[in-house]
Amino acid sequence: MSDEPTPKLSSVRAKPYAADGKAVLQVERRDFIDLVPENRERVQSMRGFDECYTDIVDYIVRCTHKIWDERDVGLIYTHYTHNCVAYSSLGTVYNREDVVRETVKRIVELPDRRGMATQVIWRGNDVDGFYTSHLVTGTGRHTEYGMYGRPTGRTFAARTIADCMILENKIYREWLVRDNMGLLVQLGVEPHAFATKMALNQFEKGETVVEIGENRRMIGQYPPEVKADTSIAHTDTEVKLLEWLHHIYNQRMFGKIQEIYAPGVQWHGPMMRELFGIAAVLQQTMKLVAMITDGNFVVQHICSNPCEEGGEKVAIRWTMDGHHLGYGSLGAPTGHRLFVMGMSHFHIIDGKIVDEWVVYDDLAMLVQLKLGAMAMAA
Repeated sequence: MSDEPTPKLSSVRAKPYAADGKAVLQVERRDFIDLVPENRERVQSMRGFDECYTDIVDYIVRCTHKIWDERDVGLIYTHYTHNCVAYSSLGTVYNREDVVRETVKRIVELPDRRGMATQVIWRGNDVDGFYTSHLVTGTGRHTEYGMYGRPTGRTFAARTIADCMILENKIYREWLVRDNMGLLVQLGVEPHAFATKMALNQFEKGETVVEIGENRRMIGQYPPEVKADTSIAHTDTEVKLLEWLHHIYNQRMFGKIQEIYAPGVQWHGPMMRELFGIAAVLQQTMKLVAMITDGNFVVQHICSNPCEEGGEKVAIRWTMDGHHLGYGSLGAPTGHRLFVMGMSHFHIIDGKIVDEWVVYDDLAMLVQLKLGAMAMAA
């Protein structure tokens, strides 16, 4: 389902320029000091926002830096509503104070981590609210005790995408997908033991894996829907991407990948995998589906911006749910229910995908399998 009403395509284009023609910031070509300058004039209407923010990209990059790198964690009190809901692949937070606590704990455990903005894709305005999809590449070293155990001193790099709904300076809803498995492996922590510990903690609190019946990819004995639901799209490019993804993931027509990806495509995936070419994209896509062979792929939100590098950048937030019925990174199939929350950014030029960034978390899936096994044993 869409998180916002969807007017006709022609009326909702997220403009890369403010009304006076001045450009809203884009991240890719700029050094950090150019992203958060001291005296940049406001180029976009930002009713209710702090004076220091000049447009919505400046807002999300600058406040993230202030909170995480300058350690002004208390800014969360003026940048999140008291009842904000933050969804992540490992759980949900329902209030601002828990956001503060989790932020403090993570900073202390990884004190030299730096989260570098890779790109921000957005839509909206200061009347109806903004939606931002912020791709961050975090690097650092594990130097303190915390949830990952004793410090290993190892370095790491991991991607995160945070999608935020924002009105008048405050985030009131957030979705966060972090490649926790990639981080865990780089720190030298054994994944199965770590996932078992997390699952046991959830199980002792009374949590369990909930079966929800068929996932509606196919209704009864009918085949998958021929046409994609494009009601959440705002542009022709977004419509086209939704149709492509439905064709690949729900109709299982993986040959479509050959048509829509550029021959030199670069695929930036979980575990910090950097792969090149159509064959690599095909294999990585099929690996996820092969692990959840009855999975239903649903795009929950989509937005896009024209890109200074050419073409358009498109961000999607998606889910995939089904059962662990195939082999893959999680081991032999268990039959337990699996739910994946993922986010992807695409760079599309002349009708071809030239870059894809995809973030989902194998650790969150492994925890689900451990929890399912505990529930079955009980």
